[in-house]
Amino acid sequence: MHAVFSTTEDRFFLSHRAQIAEALAAQGVRVTVAAGDTGQAEAIRALGYDFRPIPLVRESLSPMTEARTIAALARAYTELRPDVVHHSTIKANMYGSIAARLTGVSAIVNTITGLGFALTERPADDLKQRALRRFARRAYGVALSSPRCVNIFQNHDQLEDFVRRGLVDRSRATVILGAGVDLERFAFAPLPEGPPLVVLPARMLWDKGIGEMVAAARRLRGKARFALVGGEDAHNRARIPVETLRAWQNEGVVEWWGHRSDMPRVFADATLVVLPSYAEGLPLAIAEAQAVGRPCITSDAPGCREAIAPGKSGLLVPVRDHEALAGAIDRLLSDRARLQAMSVEARRYAEQHLDKRLIVTQTLAVFRQLGVAC
Repeated sequence: MHAVFSTTEDRFFLSHRAQIAEALAAQGVRVTVAAGDTGQAEAIRALGYDFRPIPLVRESLSPMTEARTIAALARAYTELRPDVVHHSTIKANMYGSIAARLTGVSAIVNTITGLGFALTERPADDLKQRALRRFARRAYGVALSSPRCVNIFQNHDQLEDFVRRGLVDRSRATVILGAGVDLERFAFAPLPEGPPLVVLPARMLWDKGIGEMVAAARRLRGKARFALVGGEDAHNRARIPVETLRAWQNEGVVEWWGHRSDMPRVFADATLVVLPSYAEGLPLAIAEAQAVGRPCITSDAPGCREAIAPGKSGLLVPVRDHEALAGAIDRLLSDRARLQAMSVEARRYAEQHLDKRLIVTQTLAVFRQLGVAC
């Protein structure tokens, strides 16, 4: 039995799909990762998996570039002859599914987190961009319609959105809440004493609500430390310039910590975790923060609202509303007893809904639904 995992970047496989691969490998399944190479190939090989670099460019709208990507995936699937392919991220779902259909792969699993930047029309689009986006949506619909595939959504809002758009058949779709959290690595930690620390863990993108976080921090200056934890994303059109991040830090309104590999410690040191994102699949950072026992404030938006137990493990605030965000932060920081109760509920929610073992079990059930022995 041979399973191929395909994603836009190798590092995404390590952070979001490695636990599924581990479960398959434990049952004797050969695993290959076909992904964009960001320098994590050796880390993947160290886990015992083969690695195949694929030229997946996340934000490209060039027909020639996209055609080359489909051709590269088709060559890989022809040579590797997988029994099942598991795609994650927009481009891998779209082009990997097309390549799998062209090469006769018998079982296709797609994990879908949304339409993505390249597929979402905006008022500023010119005629060429609109035409390309319409073509991309049609191609996405074709890619996800194979009778040999099951499409996994990470929240119910996005499943309904895809069904409404005619991009997916409800009979070939299911919902699994995110990638799952390692509850041992992200162990419960009591709330810290001392001056409060509010952390926003995300790539430095405007659509993660970072502008709203900075505005809220200005309103609450002196009541807490505010830290942005995450690296820049140079290839994303929603990226926040490094100069802007440094200017905020120099102003003293927020600290920018950059990418951190010790997130369990970061969350343990935090009093409160905030992610006012405009939309998500199921934010892994919020899931990890709750496992550590951190109350979370996030947006009342797709994916975000299913990541917490509203009113119990955290609070929901309107999208793009920095005043509501500031008010929610202030209320929780002013009520230690409520923070303590939410801390316990956050860990409980992670144990009941976000445990990686639960997510792995649900995902392997999808594989078996397609006739894959695992």
